Amino acid sequence: MVWFFALIRIVSNPFSNVFQKALTRRSADPLFIICATHGLLSIACLPVVCLKSWGLGSAFWGNIAICAVLAVAGNALLVQAVRISDLSVLGPINAYKSVVSLLPGIVLLGEVPRPMGLGGIGLIVAGSYFLVDRDVSRPRRNAFVRFFRDRGVQYRFAALLLSATEAVFLKKALLASSAITAFAFWAVLGFIVSLVAVALLMGGAKKLRHERAVLWDSRALYFLLAFTTGSMQLTTLLTFAALKVGYALALFQTSTLLTVVLGTWFFREPHFAKRMLGSAVMVAGAVLIIASK
Repeated sequence: MVWFFALIRIVSNPFSNVFQKALTRRSADPLFIICATHGLLSIACLPVVCLKSWGLGSAFWGNIAICAVLAVAGNALLVQAVRISDLSVLGPINAYKSVVSLLPGIVLLGEVPRPMGLGGIGLIVAGSYFLVDRDVSRPRRNAFVRFFRDRGVQYRFAALLLSATEAVFLKKALLASSAITAFAFWAVLGFIVSLVAVALLMGGAKKLRHERAVLWDSRALYFLLAFTTGSMQLTTLLTFAALKVGYALALFQTSTLLTVVLGTWFFREPHFAKRMLGSAVMVAGAVLIIASK
């Protein structure tokens, strides 16, 4: 059963990104997209919330509250990234999460990664080279400079840092409850946080009327997004509950390859072969880092 959960998670994550990008192409605001997604999930989770609200300890409430804030901020940045950049470029960046997980040990503890881990870092950096084409008008300009200066890539890295931090608190919340309970409160508290953010940051009534109009016209896309996002988050928790986190993360990396395929299929993104090669190299690097721990 755990392999079924892992498969659902691998497939649902790229499709969630596809629906997010499709909605931004219809001029939906990233923050409103996250709010509506959590709102739809909250409706489905209300029975669990009503039944499980009592008896949860302070450890659960503290960790799940932090998760909600990080999830809303990180996902809003992710949607902003997919709005302005290709999925086939942004998807493979998830491999850098394995590098991020090594940094605290290097900086704070002076722990130098093993040779296998260093090799994994090298593969991830090397794979990044294939994601961005050289500027033909400026052939001497370094491709890596172009990659890291891309605004969408920068948003994606910011989202990755927040999601990596969120995963730590989510794991703690999971240990203090269950996968279903943690998922339900993640959805509901995320809706509350995102609703406050929409009220404070979205602007005036005209903007909100526009977003409501897009929501109604694109309601099928919003339902699909809520379904794939919920499937992704729930199966992530169920997989973490059954497998070691390192093994699960190694499995999840394969979703990167599907993201490149979907970016080309749905949005006609260019350079499929080159970006697929870069993604494969980065996935191999991420697996090496995880295996070295």
